[in-house]
Amino acid sequence: MEPGNGTRISEFLLLGLSEEPELQPLIFGLFLSMYLVTVLGNLLLILAVSSDPHLHTPMYFFLSNLSFVDICFTSTTIPKMLLNIQTQSKVITYEGCITQMYFFTHFVVLDDCLLTVMAYDRFVAICHPLYYMVIMHPQLCGLLVLVSWIMCILNSLVHSLLVLRLSFCTELEIPHFFCELNQMVQLACSDTFPNDMVIYFTAVLLAGGPLAGILYSYSKIVSSIRAMSSAQGKYKAFSTCVSHLLVVSLFYCTGLGVYLSSAVTHSSQSSATASVMYTVVTAMLNPFIYSLRNKDIKEALNRLF
Repeated sequence: MEPGNGTRISEFLLLGLSEEPELQPLIFGLFLSMYLVTVLGNLLLILAVSSDPHLHTPMYFFLSNLSFVDICFTSTTIPKMLLNIQTQSKVITYEGCITQMYFFTHFVVLDDCLLTVMAYDRFVAICHPLYYMVIMHPQLCGLLVLVSWIMCILNSLVHSLLVLRLSFCTELEIPHFFCELNQMVQLACSDTFPNDMVIYFTAVLLAGGPLAGILYSYSKIVSSIRAMSSAQGKYKAFSTCVSHLLVVSLFYCTGLGVYLSSAVTHSSQSSATASVMYTVVTAMLNPFIYSLRNKDIKEALNRLF
């Protein structure tokens, strides 16, 4: 489709979850509460891990990184949404939209990469327990996190540069509460073929790849647990994976729910509502999932307070 004109746009309109005025105070209060719980919960988890020498292990190193990413993840979208509701404005600048899209894409993929690294950590701990500290040495742990960051930075940069080359016409309303990559591409009135191809390619590479890695790790973990003769050993090995399995299931199921809701209903509004699950709820629940079932985290938190 040809661009409508050569005028450079300066802003977009974020339509949010609902345009009903009477629902805005409810949405504001709900999202403010969830955001505060998310930030405080994940900060407490980071503080507990960093302050307790017993938790200075690869598993908790990756967990504290995941908590930091979850804080950044929600901080990319929710504060702007709350500001728009408070000021009764739907405007976001063109530069602000591109920036928000960049960081959201970065942190959602980084979340996925860290979950994959954590699955590998559990694989080594259960399948090769005698060599765990030899394999998962601090240099490798740091390298795994660093490589994840670099891959996600490059991925987000490519998507952002491709969006910058697009032309937008008169339809500048984004039926979402943040600037999401697919919504931005759909709004364009210039050729989006390169964008679509890169989106599909990176989705397979950076979503399918980590999922395959997680499934492979857990297939090996299940085989190792089944080979154990002691029922107590099986329970102990499995219990170290439960929290991670819950978080992975929550992340992928909510992401799949967003995709299916948009594919089935063809409604951007229902897709925006469904995306609340993986943008806010998942990050909010992660610290509770890891702390409620984890004796070490509970003890570290008790020592803090």
